[in-house]
Amino acid sequence: MTHGSSYEHYYVPTQSKWPAVGAIGLGTTVLGIVGLIHNNVTGHYLFFAGFLIVTYMIFGWFKDVIHESMGGLYSKQMDRSFRWGMVWFIFSEFMFFAGFFGALFYTRNLSVPWLGGLGAKAATHTLLWPEFKATWPLLTFPDPKLFPSPREIIDTWGLPALNTAILLTSGATITWAHWGLTKKFNPKQVIYGLFFTIALGIAFLTCQAYEYYEAYHHMGLTLGSGIYGSTFFMLTGFHGLHVTIGTIMLITILIRAMKGHFKPEHHFAFEAVAWYWHFVDVVWLFLFILVYWL
Repeated sequence: MTHGSSYEHYYVPTQSKWPAVGAIGLGTTVLGIVGLIHNNVTGHYLFFAGFLIVTYMIFGWFKDVIHESMGGLYSKQMDRSFRWGMVWFIFSEFMFFAGFFGALFYTRNLSVPWLGGLGAKAATHTLLWPEFKATWPLLTFPDPKLFPSPREIIDTWGLPALNTAILLTSGATITWAHWGLTKKFNPKQVIYGLFFTIALGIAFLTCQAYEYYEAYHHMGLTLGSGIYGSTFFMLTGFHGLHVTIGTIMLITILIRAMKGHFKPEHHFAFEAVAWYWHFVDVVWLFLFILVYWL
């Protein structure tokens, strides 16, 4: 290094146990879910243990990264790395949901019409299910005792429409908080905006929990009620999981904002969570249109 030249360090963290802990926690959680699906007595315990391990990993890893950031170990190059990492993470989440939306498209636009004998699939209709009618949602099954059909479906303009309004409003409140941080650096606006966003996220999850209760107990719409029930709960359930994760992230960011961790020139953790929350909003719009409305 010559005198007067600049050098931007790139911080390389020490070896961490958190990836291994996270892998163990996620693996245990998946085993628990498999046990729950098969009514295995150990399923509940494995799922709960996996959840605790993952929670421990999240809090521990967050703590380490926050200490590194507040210790001035990150440079502009590190900031760019974090941004690209978050971009690719959100892209992977987008492709995750694209797979489920693809399954929904295949079911509605290909397999159901084929079973109905539309197009060149008349033989399929005649041989497999002559009395089948190609309608969506699919509520008529060949063996109602083996596969009980739902008695009704969820009204689009009830809780789903309310949840859409809630999530769109939460997108506005997180943007308002972001403006308060970057445009005029108003800490109170940041805190209030985050608080309102968290409250709206919790309200969304509460409405979805009530919707699931109604679907299971009063409508007969369950994960096992045919292809409509399975696609409905897989898409809305995974989205609800992402809203839960996003809400936890927002709570963490709110605590950090209250401690004064963020400045207009140093706040990527806030921005990353805002990106994630907007992604959750966009996915819900597709869900509302393709699952509830059309």
